[in-house]
Amino acid sequence: MTGTALPGATHVAIVGAGPTGLALALTLAQSGIDFVLLDRLAEGANTSRAGVVHARTLEVLEELGAADALIARGLRLTRFTVRDGAHHLLTIPFDGLATRYPYTLLTPQYETEAVLLARLRELGGDVHRPYEVSAVEQDADGVTVTMSTGERLRAAYAVGADGMHSVVRDAAGIGFTGGSYGESFVLADVAMKWAPGREEVSLAFGTAGLFVVAPLPGERYRVVTTVDEAPAEPDLAFVQRLLDERAPGQAQVTDLVWSSRFRVHHRVADHYRAGRLLLAGDAAHVHSPAGGQGMNTGIQDAHFLGRAFATDTLDEYEARRRPVAEQVVAFTDRMTRISTATGPLRALRNTVLPVLGRVPAFRRNLATNLAELNYR
Repeated sequence: MTGTALPGATHVAIVGAGPTGLALALTLAQSGIDFVLLDRLAEGANTSRAGVVHARTLEVLEELGAADALIARGLRLTRFTVRDGAHHLLTIPFDGLATRYPYTLLTPQYETEAVLLARLRELGGDVHRPYEVSAVEQDADGVTVTMSTGERLRAAYAVGADGMHSVVRDAAGIGFTGGSYGESFVLADVAMKWAPGREEVSLAFGTAGLFVVAPLPGERYRVVTTVDEAPAEPDLAFVQRLLDERAPGQAQVTDLVWSSRFRVHHRVADHYRAGRLLLAGDAAHVHSPAGGQGMNTGIQDAHFLGRAFATDTLDEYEARRRPVAEQVVAFTDRMTRISTATGPLRALRNTVLPVLGRVPAFRRNLATNLAELNYR
């Protein structure tokens, strides 16, 4: 709540009001548990970032009363296609999934955050902004969260939903084990003519690196690709050059809406809880954007954790959700490494995938993994 006074005490202090923090706040609000949701930004970031909402996440959002509003803003697709350049290797269908949501929903992250925030306000909650957390200290009776302004909030528990560089994780002394990919990742939202069209998400393998094109609402496309080194703010000419290299003759970019460059890590927190301090979302796990799993896993963390608070089963949280993160990190890492195979490995991949793609059980298992339905 911008401009409103910070209360002196609460039951759960949530640090970070991205999709994970908002989903946790919503879950707690539904259960009547007092919380304070803090964010250092004066307003939510109006950038696209995560663009895919998978079926399991839509099931969670249905429980939170937010699924229909988000679906109305998004684009439903039932096909995920894998290629090597223009050569088709595999199609993964979502329309046979055992769920009320047999598709993947494409929508910019700011839309997801807007829907979650609107639903939170319906339930009487909001975000306290801008409050940057500078210190978190726990004792036998609770947690003291100190702001950069010197203001303090006392809570029974604090949850770090504050991203890869989590203040809460550092305060808890929890390690963040893993490594980094050598390449830069480029994200861009563009208007373009795209030969495969708007009926599928395209994952292209190539010796130059991973390459994903996903349609977004408003006749836009999301482009995600790896490069050895990218400029800080990739421009239209840079994105067009990447498309020309990796999908020759298939794309003509007419407008660049937004772009970003980032490095990707593959890490999982050694623990999800240290006493009264807990972690969720990117504070607990980060990985390759291949498959669009990150935000989805975070929202599911948040819902499980909120229900654990409501049912006094916090001891189950790490045991249930940390293995999920380990599986997601391993799955996205395999996708990333397979995509950049060269020489004989590339030839083997391009021979084996079309054969496996004709096996219904293989397609179904891959779709279920991507949709995260095996983590119910």
